[in-house]
Amino acid sequence: MTTKQNETTPATGFAPVLTRAADAETTRDPSSVMTLLADSGDTGGRLTSYRSTFAEGAVGAPAHLHTKAAELFFVIDGALQVLVGEEVTVLEAGDFLVVPPHTPHAFAAAPGATADVLFVFTPGAGRFDYLRLLGRVMRGEADPQEIKDSSERFDNHYVDSPAWREALAARA
Repeated sequence: MTTKQNETTPATGFAPVLTRAADAETTRDPSSVMTLLADSGDTGGRLTSYRSTFAEGAVGAPAHLHTKAAELFFVIDGALQVLVGEEVTVLEAGDFLVVPPHTPHAFAAAPGATADVLFVFTPGAGRFDYLRLLGRVMRGEADPQEIKDSSERFDNHYVDSPAWREALAARA
């Protein structure tokens, strides 16, 4: 199957999206590799998807919420510790989670484990630019203020979570 950039199918508003593993863009930070699969511009705004592989025990995202998008997690391998609302649990290989909009959540590779996770946001929100920015901030190449300034653009709003702070402290 081949697709052309900007080619659309009338019934859906976008062409099929095929991202070959060998051709996928990756971005890295000190604890994870993110493989960018399909951004909202490729899917008529319907979804964004990427895959993250986390090093053993690596902390992923701090507590945050999305006002427009639901975030879906599918654990391909390993184990992922997650906060949903005020509950902390561990997802294992094969587990699937949908976090609705306005629900605080956070995630990290479970203590002593690596994690390989497929993420999907629906509707999409142009998250690839956010992931690229996040990688630059984590590597010290960009100012963390840029993340705070982009919260509306990327529908990523950080919140305080005593339950997540407690879970992270217990890891030490």
